[in-house]
Amino acid sequence: MDEEMEKDERVFLLGEEVAMYDGAYKVSKTFYMSAGKINVPIVFRGPNGAASGVAAQHSQCFAAWYANCPGLKVISPYSSEDCRGLLKSAIRDPDPVVFLENELLYGVPFEVSDEVMSKDFVLPIGKGGIECEVINLRTIRPLDEQCILESVMKTHHLVTVEQGWPQCGIGSEICARVIESPAFDYLDAPVVRVTGADVPMPYTKSLEPLTIPLSQDVVMAVKKVLNIQ
Repeated sequence: MDEEMEKDERVFLLGEEVAMYDGAYKVSKTFYMSAGKINVPIVFRGPNGAASGVAAQHSQCFAAWYANCPGLKVISPYSSEDCRGLLKSAIRDPDPVVFLENELLYGVPFEVSDEVMSKDFVLPIGKGGIECEVINLRTIRPLDEQCILESVMKTHHLVTVEQGWPQCGIGSEICARVIESPAFDYLDAPVVRVTGADVPMPYTKSLEPLTIPLSQDVVMAVKKVLNIQ
């Protein structure tokens, strides 16, 4: 963010306590004295009215909500590489972009290369990253449909994973696109969706992990698809 603010004077950071307090999780600490940091009152109405696309929320995943809006580009990064490359692309994009960060990943370190740390490093919006047929979508809207269909036709299976609620979720959209495409004939088993629990996100920290998918949930889903006991 600091690099993009330095590059373009039209870019600014607006939020609650982003200046003097250094922002939530100290995300704006590194450019404390930079111009373009604007504190707003701690009322949701302030930043919501001042910045298009900003919404007050706790820890719920609203990817499906935002992706349902025509004209919006929705980014859901996973790694530090995703965050850095896609955030720069989002800032430079002339269209409205919603950038959804995962709060639980703030404290998780990722290795990054010198290339990623370059000021010129950006990632294209709308392209998924693939590793061992694990597709890191990166962008929810536009969706890299071709990448998904090619993977299904190669592996003959599909498991979707998201933190959002099951009804009308991103996994549902992916399922629909696969069913409506020639890739459907390649499936050897029904698609399995791994989602968050269909309940409001609890505020209590001890209950929060019970409402989101865990690694064992993904493992169980993969075993179910492959008919492994």
